[in-house]
Amino acid sequence: MFYEFEIYYAVSHRYKPMTQTIEQKITLYDRDLNLWLEDAIAKLKAGDFQNLDVANVIEELEGLAGRDRREVESRLTRLIEHILKLCYVNLPECYRGWEVTIVNQRAELTTLLEQSPSLKVHFSQVFDRAFDTALKLVKLEYPDSNFPDIWQFSRDTKKVLNLNFWTSV
Repeated sequence: MFYEFEIYYAVSHRYKPMTQTIEQKITLYDRDLNLWLEDAIAKLKAGDFQNLDVANVIEELEGLAGRDRREVESRLTRLIEHILKLCYVNLPECYRGWEVTIVNQRAELTTLLEQSPSLKVHFSQVFDRAFDTALKLVKLEYPDSNFPDIWQFSRDTKKVLNLNFWTSV
């Protein structure tokens, strides 16, 4: 990338513009993220901290943490959405597909929470927002069904990930 800057210089108490082109260095991080990751990993393993691109390592780690939190909320929303469908929508021909989605979302959430147990706190923190989003979605999809405005079941993480709430409705 090149940027042009006008640089003024004094000549006999007059200023005249002079254009100078300065090349901005494109880093490995900007050119090839995967190659940059491999390079950063190699430097970390070798203890070469002095040549490590610390600012971008921090940015990538923050991105990973945010990605996992967003994934928990997204999967929880989808899980609640399908639990609501099974509990309150009378379409038996759809039940199997909804149950399959529930099993998939529960399995993925369980894996995420086993890999990062601290995400259980996030699971609890975003539960209401996930429920609200799921409720809006199912109300749009099935406007004639009668959905409750509040979650009727346990919010305990283990129970949400294991109990078949629709069998008790």
